Amino acid sequence: MKAVAGLLVWLCLAIAAQAQPAGDPTPLQYRDRVEETRFHALTAELRCVQCQNQSLADSNAQIAHDLRREVLTLMQQGRSDAEIKQFLVDRYGPFVLYRPQLEGSTLLLWFGPGLLLLVGAVVLVLYVRRRARAVPLAPDAGRDTSQDDRQW
Repeated sequence: MKAVAGLLVWLCLAIAAQAQPAGDPTPLQYRDRVEETRFHALTAELRCVQCQNQSLADSNAQIAHDLRREVLTLMQQGRSDAEIKQFLVDRYGPFVLYRPQLEGSTLLLWFGPGLLLLVGAVVLVLYVRRRARAVPLAPDAGRDTSQDDRQW
């Protein structure tokens, strides 16, 4: 029984070792320096669909490696940056863009922080004004009191 259990453990370890994601075996091949610069600028504007808080250029997820290869392939096919972005949006949705387009569905995303800041400033000003009116001046505010008359 112990031999079977040991064999099962070794089998599970062998399967787990194979299940690890493989790294990117071959580096990306750029035609020239201009293509490399364009590639890095474009991948910095795209979000990794797995990590969600990293750009495609920064992510080490396997899908990010695949998407970087796909972006480079599309670039080498002669597609523009806008066409590549649209291809990825069609495939993964607008979330893949770090700077989504200004549309009706993204108005709150674009203008929400500014509106929230403006509302907060208005509330603060109203609160300060109301509080200033509510606190009356002390009757002896204009008179100089000596050290002995102060109450601690």
